[in-house]
Amino acid sequence: MKKQEIKKLKKTEIVDNINKFKKDLFNLRFQKINGQLNSYSKIKLTKKSIARLKTLLKGSSNA
Repeated sequence: MKKQEIKKLKKTEIVDNINKFKKDLFNLRFQKINGQLNSYSKIKLTKKSIARLKTLLKGSSNA
């Protein structure tokens, strides 16, 4: 997800997206182990998306 898309989300949507990305990351790791993963950059992008969402969630809760 891009930063502009993330900023438009509400807290509940952010939490839902974090959970979705965590499930995707879990599946990507299994695909990597089984040799089915074609693009390893998907793992990196998924981790970055989770980090962006968590950062935004933490920042909005402190305000």
